[in-house]
Amino acid sequence: MSVAGDSGLVCDLKANCKVYVLCFIGVLIFLLPNQDQAQAFADKHMLQRLNQQYSAQARQRGIALNLLLKKLADKDIKQQLTEVNFFFNQFKYKDDIDLWKQKDYWATPEEFIGLSEGDCEDYVVAKYFALRSLGVPDEHLYLTYVKAIRENIAHMVLSYFKTPKSIPLILDNYNPRILRADKRRDLLPVYSFNAKSLFLTNASAGLGRSLPTDKIKNNKWQKLLANMKRPNQ
Repeated sequence: MSVAGDSGLVCDLKANCKVYVLCFIGVLIFLLPNQDQAQAFADKHMLQRLNQQYSAQARQRGIALNLLLKKLADKDIKQQLTEVNFFFNQFKYKDDIDLWKQKDYWATPEEFIGLSEGDCEDYVVAKYFALRSLGVPDEHLYLTYVKAIRENIAHMVLSYFKTPKSIPLILDNYNPRILRADKRRDLLPVYSFNAKSLFLTNASAGLGRSLPTDKIKNNKWQKLLANMKRPNQ
């Protein structure tokens, strides 16, 4: 996701900023259990697939995540954010072209756990769904596209907004510390999205301006959803 400069990145990202939301709704339907019927993040079928398709170590990672989320179920949000962030940040960063032989592949949480390596979107997606499975409301969690200024590349982080007007906390695989967005001078936010909404974002002004989400289509999320519906293929 390298870019030539600030203007190129912002133009490219804004041109595509409508395409990342509605397919999340379908993903949520398939991934997030009803709160009255909560179950382990990695159920017995996923654990079996992790063992058969990846390794015994992958299955142990699934079990470890289940145990972590069970431990965090009644903890405060700060501890939930900290420990989920730490768990996935132990995975190895690897570019899509090297890992998947594709320029931009969005892995399912199962694939990310199985391989224990991936790029920035994979960290963010896994953290997002793990926190949602803990019951963190969707309106507090946003996937945020940013420019990593020092590296001069497009990047993605997970943002936690206490309120829509709050300065968010940033969960990032580049910097393991969870800091407020206004303390991350190395990141230039562009837009934030989740299953329900999309916003142009400012590091010091909360979520920012809401954007329309109608008529949105995204092939990457459609493929991701299809992969989740056909986990044995």
